[in-house]
Amino acid sequence: MTSVVTLTANPSLDRTLSLPGPLTRGGVARLAPSSTEPGGKGVNVARAVAAAGGDVVTVLPADDDDPIVRALRELALPMTTVPVAAPVRTNYTLAEPDGTTTKLNEPGAPLDAAARGALRAALHEHADGARWVVLSGSLPPGTPVDWYAELVRALRDTGAKVAVDTSEAPLLALLAAGPDAAPDLLKPNSEELAQLSGVPEAHLTANRATALAAVDTLHARGVAEVLLTLGGDGALLSCGEGVWAATPPRIAVRSTVGAGDCSLAGHLLADLAGGGPAERLRSAVAYGAASASLPGSAVPTPGQVAALDVEVATVRTEGLPSTATAPPPVPRTTVPAAGRDV
Repeated sequence: MTSVVTLTANPSLDRTLSLPGPLTRGGVARLAPSSTEPGGKGVNVARAVAAAGGDVVTVLPADDDDPIVRALRELALPMTTVPVAAPVRTNYTLAEPDGTTTKLNEPGAPLDAAARGALRAALHEHADGARWVVLSGSLPPGTPVDWYAELVRALRDTGAKVAVDTSEAPLLALLAAGPDAAPDLLKPNSEELAQLSGVPEAHLTANRATALAAVDTLHARGVAEVLLTLGGDGALLSCGEGVWAATPPRIAVRSTVGAGDCSLAGHLLADLAGGGPAERLRSAVAYGAASASLPGSAVPTPGQVAALDVEVATVRTEGLPSTATAPPPVPRTTVPAAGRDV
């Protein structure tokens, strides 16, 4: 039986271009050897879970002879595809020697109602009896912004827990849809939490109490567990048992592409192993740091993950905030989110 099912509605081929020095606008750069890997946030989560020996299947829209499908077959990653006419998009990452990355993402091909219906059916079939379903990444052009909320509701009868990692309009629509559409786990970064709470990102990162108050508003909307990634400052995990904070190990950052996805994979792997909140957070931060130390969008193996180097501290042990009073409305303005996960 599958343990983790991931959906990548807007998959990509991730092409990493290694620059010899800082990017100069208008200049000419002679690139070091580049790499191309199958990507999209759900694909990255699935690859990291599979690298640790986890039982996972990834669901995505792609024609059978698309390059991303061939690449996933070479990795022996279990997958279910829904055929679409257009090729999968290509995302470009410009990687500088100091670890700075600049991403250029194509929008992706639109999904019609038939393709969305087929993806929903495939997802539901694999989710039946699974431990986790992960809905990750952006939505293709033309997709209703509340589609993730629709999927969360549709997955309730499978018995699987649902984790969501998205941003901008789909994230706002998810939290505005009501408690019945709230995921079991939400993984925002500081920019995405600012979107949801209406609190400036600088205030969230400068003051832990402010960040926790913003996280509590997500619980008040029905989210059971929040994994908040805070870049180089680590991460917070908030759930019914309390709140924990983790500090990452010191690493030489090579690429942050996919690091947040690997953090989510680390959390899921620890949960599948029966780990408590502190261990889930430790594993999440260790996996994110290990990913950031690798080139391109490579995912770490367990041997590359230094979980013992992650410091975890208890912030509070009381339960979730009361939902007796109505939470503040979800902000309707869309703030661009760059996705700083490491």
